[in-house]
Amino acid sequence: MIMKAKLYSVTGEQKGEVELPKVFSAKINLSLIKKAVEAAQSSARQPYGADPLAGKRSSAHYHGKRHYRFTMMNREMSRQPRIHGKVGHLGFTARVAPHAVKGRKAHPPKAEKIWEKKLNKKEEFAALRSALSASVVPDMMKARGHKFHSPIVFESAFEALDKTSKVKSALEVLLKEEMKRCSVKKVRAGTGKTRGRKYRRKKGPVVLLPSNSPLVRFGRNIPGFDFVAVDNITVEHLAPGTQPGRLLVTTEGALSALEKW
Repeated sequence: MIMKAKLYSVTGEQKGEVELPKVFSAKINLSLIKKAVEAAQSSARQPYGADPLAGKRSSAHYHGKRHYRFTMMNREMSRQPRIHGKVGHLGFTARVAPHAVKGRKAHPPKAEKIWEKKLNKKEEFAALRSALSASVVPDMMKARGHKFHSPIVFESAFEALDKTSKVKSALEVLLKEEMKRCSVKKVRAGTGKTRGRKYRRKKGPVVLLPSNSPLVRFGRNIPGFDFVAVDNITVEHLAPGTQPGRLLVTTEGALSALEKW
């Protein structure tokens, strides 16, 4: 099946149509896309855990042994680590045990836990092809909340823009509603706003560019837009939050690089 997209000039005029590479006709596998995004997110997760000695720094020890001076046998008291000479039940205060005051946690988070999920290279590339294919499906773009429902291809002159203001002006002609949608920054509801993620912003289009394009730098300050070179594109760029169908903006040069895929 031959797929085509509209070709636009830097001023927003339609100049015709271009044929999309075969990669945009790949089979869409939602479960594989989700698996790839979760694997990418897991590798960025920072391990954390409690101090291994937390709650254990105590002289308390077990008094339940037989033939022991301070034995707890036949005294109708729970046999758990206790401190000598502290006021408590029968003169001994419990420590260390998870249910005791100042005791350790039963199952604390452990710093040695491995969060990273591994993914085969072939699986990752298949997920990338699948996510690219989903980025030209109008229904999936609507499900993500985009206002524009077809991929946009700019002529090669778009790559020659050398200022953020010029890039913004070129995009604003066709994607004014998308820019308006991404400009809104809201305060997150709930406890997350105290944990380094106070604000929320909508994800706009991803702009796919040829390798070593300086435009990647000029597009950094446009809210909601991600400018990425073909060599650095990931499944997470095309399917943020594991949901595919992100609006794709690209150039003729980037499409020719995708021919090898």
